[in-house]
Amino acid sequence: MSHQSWESDMRGEHDGRADRILDAAKELLLRWGYRRVTIDEIAKLAAVGKGTIYLHWRTREQLFFAVAAREAVAMLDAVAAAMRADPDEIMLHRYMRRFFLEAMGRPVLRALFTRDAETLDKFLSSPARKPLEGAKLIASRDYLRVLAGHGLLRAGLRPEDLDYSLPTIVFGFFAIEPLLPADVTLGLEEKAGHLADTLRRTFEPERPSAREPAAAEVVEIFERLSHDFRDAAYGGKHGS
Repeated sequence: MSHQSWESDMRGEHDGRADRILDAAKELLLRWGYRRVTIDEIAKLAAVGKGTIYLHWRTREQLFFAVAAREAVAMLDAVAAAMRADPDEIMLHRYMRRFFLEAMGRPVLRALFTRDAETLDKFLSSPARKPLEGAKLIASRDYLRVLAGHGLLRAGLRPEDLDYSLPTIVFGFFAIEPLLPADVTLGLEEKAGHLADTLRRTFEPERPSAREPAAAEVVEIFERLSHDFRDAAYGGKHGS
């Protein structure tokens, strides 16, 4: 066996074991909530030794960050795939519509963005969760800079002008979920549509330029961001 093949096998074994642990941690998190889940219980469900978990992540907090980071990877990969298939998906309102649907469809991300204290408890106040809620995940400056450079943001609007207003609007759509009155019965697709319409009217020109020239640059940005979160989930030892 060549050295390269040996390394590939080792990466595959590492990732397979890590996924088993992350699957167990996610299952227990959603079943019992962050406060009640212990490393011992995760190790038992994953059929590994407790020490094996600490070979992957140094702390319980890092392990649960990895659970959420893995969901972020799946979400970002879905976003990038949609953009490759249809350049119109790079538009801010189209991207954030898909982001909302993907995040709300993934239980750990949904709990994070809707501030579900029953599920996440003290993890919500942990610094570990900040990269998952940060502006880079929602819409990085690099992404917004490409849109602005190709005439896909409203004239005169700089990427930094969105630093406050964009996350405020987007997180508002997530945070309002537990506060909505019972007579508001919109489906998830309808809510995503309202978010998209709000962003289109607020930040985009009436007649945007062609999307194709910007598409490759935007896809590369999201693929890079997905790679960063994959490194965060697997400790930089994934088999990409």
